[in-house]
Amino acid sequence: MKKNLKKYFNVWWISSKNSFMSVLNNRLGSSFFLVGKLLRFFIYLFFINILVKGTNTLAGYNLDQTIFFYLTFNLIDIVSQFLFRGVYKFRSKIIDGSFDLVLSKPIDSLFVSLFDSADLLDLITIPPLIIFLFIVGSKLNPGILTVILFIFLVFNSLIISAAFYIIVLSLGIVTLEVDHTVMIYRDLSNLGKFPIDIYKEPLKGFLTFIIPIGTMMTVPAKSLMNLVSPWGVLLSFLLGGIFLLISISFWKYALTKYSSASS
Repeated sequence: MKKNLKKYFNVWWISSKNSFMSVLNNRLGSSFFLVGKLLRFFIYLFFINILVKGTNTLAGYNLDQTIFFYLTFNLIDIVSQFLFRGVYKFRSKIIDGSFDLVLSKPIDSLFVSLFDSADLLDLITIPPLIIFLFIVGSKLNPGILTVILFIFLVFNSLIISAAFYIIVLSLGIVTLEVDHTVMIYRDLSNLGKFPIDIYKEPLKGFLTFIIPIGTMMTVPAKSLMNLVSPWGVLLSFLLGGIFLLISISFWKYALTKYSSASS
């Protein structure tokens, strides 16, 4: 088990290091891209500040709580993009036949497809985001247990995000379409920038149980505010596990439909 973990980590590190080097070789373009990401983040934060100050609350949440929802969304979104960057390169592997080489290697094809490389720009933005999240979260006066629960629910959110990306990969094998599917997922996940309480039924239930964006983006933040019942927490972990199992089953099915480029 220990040897397998070391092997997979080494594979991830080598591919990520190559990705980091490509970013460093194009410093000007990468710098503009990073500035653009930061600018978009702060513009949206300014928009939230104006929106909530004008109405005092948003769906019953004050300004600090609303900002915390937004920061939690960004943490989950950016960390998942950092970890699962291989999805964005997957279509080219299917088209040019290099996925055949992935299948022939003595390593899990799903791992290689999902964790092919990491994004240095995302890695740069994660630490300051965590610090910002800590500063805003401390204003909500959380207890130690709620902080621990928040961390575990964030990990559960990353599992749900991984499940989404696995479904995207599977659809890429079956339909040869990845880019548009990823954009659909990102558009859906953007609904979690605000607490899903702002949406009416049946959309709220749909985003909680069918497409668990609410479970992924809203529940962790609400747990830090002591606004989630024990049953709600249990249901969140259950949905995360079920969604992951469904996505892996779909991946295995998709592999049976894969036609080698050499066939």
